[in-house]
Amino acid sequence: MPYLNSEVFNRIKRRRLKIMTGVMITGFSLVIGKLAYLQVFKGEALATRAEKQYSEMIEVEGVRGVIYDRLRRELAVNLDMPSVYGVPYNIKDPGGVAKKIAAEVDLDSKFLTNKLDNKKQFVWIRRRLSPEIVKRLEEMDLKGIGFSPETKRFYPKKELIGHILGFTDIDNHGIEGIERYYERSLRGKKGSIVLERDAHHKTVLTNTLLDPLKGEDLILSIDEVIQYIMEKELAMAVGKHNAAGGVGIVMNPYTGEILAMSVHPRFNPNTPGDYKSGEWRNKAITDVYEPGSTFKFVVASGILEEGLISPNEIVHDGSGSMVYGGSVIHDPHPAGVPLTFKDVIAHSSNVGTAKIGIKLGQERLYKYATLFGFGNKTGIDLPGEVRGIFRDPSTWSGRSLITISIGQEIGITPVQLITAMSAIANGGWLVRPHILSGVVNSAGEVKSIRPEIIRRVISEATSRKMTEILKDVVGPDGTGKLAATNGFTVAGKTGTAQKIDPETGRYSKSKFISSFVGFVPAEAPEIAILVVVDEPKGVAWGGSVAAPVFRNVAEQALEYMHIEPEELKEIPVMAKK
Repeated sequence: MPYLNSEVFNRIKRRRLKIMTGVMITGFSLVIGKLAYLQVFKGEALATRAEKQYSEMIEVEGVRGVIYDRLRRELAVNLDMPSVYGVPYNIKDPGGVAKKIAAEVDLDSKFLTNKLDNKKQFVWIRRRLSPEIVKRLEEMDLKGIGFSPETKRFYPKKELIGHILGFTDIDNHGIEGIERYYERSLRGKKGSIVLERDAHHKTVLTNTLLDPLKGEDLILSIDEVIQYIMEKELAMAVGKHNAAGGVGIVMNPYTGEILAMSVHPRFNPNTPGDYKSGEWRNKAITDVYEPGSTFKFVVASGILEEGLISPNEIVHDGSGSMVYGGSVIHDPHPAGVPLTFKDVIAHSSNVGTAKIGIKLGQERLYKYATLFGFGNKTGIDLPGEVRGIFRDPSTWSGRSLITISIGQEIGITPVQLITAMSAIANGGWLVRPHILSGVVNSAGEVKSIRPEIIRRVISEATSRKMTEILKDVVGPDGTGKLAATNGFTVAGKTGTAQKIDPETGRYSKSKFISSFVGFVPAEAPEIAILVVVDEPKGVAWGGSVAAPVFRNVAEQALEYMHIEPEELKEIPVMAKK
């Protein structure tokens, strides 16, 4: 074997050194490049991943805002009711722990054992327990069992205002009513329970709550006392007449503020599970019915606004029936004498109103009905409002003009009707009804809700003429005389509508809706009131069933509001625009 000379050997040695050096430099470069890549481009993701390996965050809902009535009386509050949870990884004897706490949390011990005997890092055992139960559990000092501060929604007034407030679910999310409509304002910012693990992946319990924020408080336009008055009187009427139910609304006709909104049968939002879902429904905004004669003030307002008739003009000879479009329309109690325009409304003559409707014509009837808001949502701040049923004139039949004039072939909601009547009361303006009066932020500052005028419906002159005509309805010879109050003049309209029998598709001879809608004092209204009683037994006339409820509510509400009988105020500037 030949020997390499020193020069060749050194050359090979230098070459190997260069190769090894290049390999090492390349290797270090790759390592540094990888580290740089992980640090710059993957750093955040890897940090998050690493964090998850030694900690876990469990979200907890923030504290929900309080709901008040207009005078800051509490309607919806939060009760401190901590929840108990388990960390199964830290529980060595699931069966033993389950037996100790099962009875306290009202759970089957076998079910609870299965829940705790797993590899999960976190399980809820029972949400929102009473402080007394939690105290007993804390005294047991059980490893792997922890507690989270939570609240439960509570409605101190129970059934009072239930349909307006609605309720929340187990996580305090709004499900119905104001709770649902203003969910974003009421709910607080979520906090978190932090569960940390040690080097052996065992969970260390913590009760750290991160950054919880309380939701905004809401001030409603509702007055608890007026709400109580309405609910009491409506319940008495429903019971007296053995009715299926009823709706009552009290509203400020100038601002659209809803002072009371009652639905019977009532509903307790503290125990929603005790009711069928339909019983949560706020029928004041979700249920459609034919208004019957209460709709006649719309027809009367339209024809006065058009200048086609004068209040003292004879429009009906007093006979009991007429034929139009192949149909016969009747007056339940024929006058037998000629009736002026205002007599027709005061006596609620179907024949006289039909003749007024014919003179107004279908296009103008449709125009004024829609101006008053029928066929469209009022925009009230409650979930579930429907627009009602009011067909375009192109689809009307040969008799639709007269039947709509007397309140048939049209479906309305109670809130639409009182909003329309308020336009008569306030000088001709359609205002948007609303429940929210103000919002209180975290700094305690109140942002008030301003009234919203939608449009002018009729002139101030027409509204004054209609007020005088509707006062006659409550006069000694009017159909609404039982609505007359002690010391105040009332303007309003009665209604008695036949319901459709679902089995025959025709008007029932035994099922009616009795109603009265009006405002008081007539010359300078403080409140508008609507009363609707569904399917009263026996006497069903609106003037006999609903009008007395109007009177009782009006007298008590005005006394509570300190409105003296002799006091007459100027009509607000809004109504003079």
